[in-house]
Amino acid sequence: MLSVFHPPSLFHRLGHAFSALFLLTAASVASVALPAAGTLKMELIESRRIWDKAPHNAFTDLIHWKGQWWCTFRESAGHVGGNGGIRVLVSKDGKKWASAAFKSVSGYDLRDPKFSVMPDGRLMVVCAGSIYGGADGKELNGRISMVLFSEDGREWKNPRQVVGEDEWLWRVTWHDGIAYGATYGRNANANPPLKLYQSRDGVKWNEICQLELTGRPNETTLRFTKDGEMIALVRRERADGMGFIGRSKPPYTKWTWQTSNHRFGGQDLLQLDSGEWIVGTRDYTKRPEQSSYMLAQLMEDGRLVPLLTLPSGGDCSYPGMAQVGDELWTSYYSTHKGNTAIYFARVKIIR
Repeated sequence: MLSVFHPPSLFHRLGHAFSALFLLTAASVASVALPAAGTLKMELIESRRIWDKAPHNAFTDLIHWKGQWWCTFRESAGHVGGNGGIRVLVSKDGKKWASAAFKSVSGYDLRDPKFSVMPDGRLMVVCAGSIYGGADGKELNGRISMVLFSEDGREWKNPRQVVGEDEWLWRVTWHDGIAYGATYGRNANANPPLKLYQSRDGVKWNEICQLELTGRPNETTLRFTKDGEMIALVRRERADGMGFIGRSKPPYTKWTWQTSNHRFGGQDLLQLDSGEWIVGTRDYTKRPEQSSYMLAQLMEDGRLVPLLTLPSGGDCSYPGMAQVGDELWTSYYSTHKGNTAIYFARVKIIR
């Protein structure tokens, strides 16, 4: 019941000054001053549509693995509802892309697939499996988190359910042989805590702690500094909606938080070789129907300083990002040219 497989036809360095800025307790969040600071510059080299075969193609991730580029995303009939599946694209050079795999599960909408590489070298995808009902087929009745594994990016093992019922393990990051991720619940009328988990095999997950944050926190991206501190970017749906930025030292049970000057949406976080941290996120500074995909620099005080808006609009964002020399390569989705499609862009990094 769990699988229908279709063969091929798929973070200014955290400087020492940064630690002085996080003086909040784990249970409180406050705004901080926004001093001036220098930033990078970015210029768009190219953006191209690489997939649009389904009515709605969205929620991407990008990784370089085994000498090739891999992009994954969800295909379905719309943003919500339907029996969405996971598509995986592959490319040798970022120019020509081909489908490597498609995975679906009967009765589930597979959403937001995210890549990571296992310590043993296998490629891993984590995603949600949503269950819908109601007259229009868009009423969320349940959700589980799933993981899938592959040795070649084309043949994928059957999905396996992980963590608890109605918990969404949105993204996974490996550090020193251990996978970390934060889950959130589906109750839109409550403020359930985020739960921080860890795993050594991607299948059995142990809860580390709960992150008691306000504003209905949900999508969380975790990354690590070179000395092992964990950085968390958390999207929020209520209160002022501004994103939360947290940090914690091992064993990651005590956190300090601050508020960003931007909302987050489908956010990714990447540290450049030179030490700066780059955020890719939906830009909500305009009306929702005019949102766009923005690259920004994460500053020491928690601000996002916009660097570049990519060709995008409407239902968009949810990127994957990677550095290639003096370029940033990114996948994302957008609806600025008709149907919701997958795009790949190359961006020049200017210092």
